[in-house]
Amino acid sequence: MEANRAFAEKLGFDFPLLCDTSREIGLAYGACDTADAEYARRVSYVIDPEGKIAKAYAKVSPADHAAQVLASL
Repeated sequence: MEANRAFAEKLGFDFPLLCDTSREIGLAYGACDTADAEYARRVSYVIDPEGKIAKAYAKVSPADHAAQVLASL
């Protein structure tokens, strides 16, 4: 949790980052296969104003993902 906090502060995020230490959310959203997985996969979901998943990105490349999401909005 401390690493997530430091990362958010370093980049100036004005929102909290999720720290899913139990993998509960990662399992629910398909980002990891087991609760003991060392790392979760990079996946993204665009949530619409009604709280429904509008778009899912199963494979995310950090280098171009932001532009990809913005282009789809």
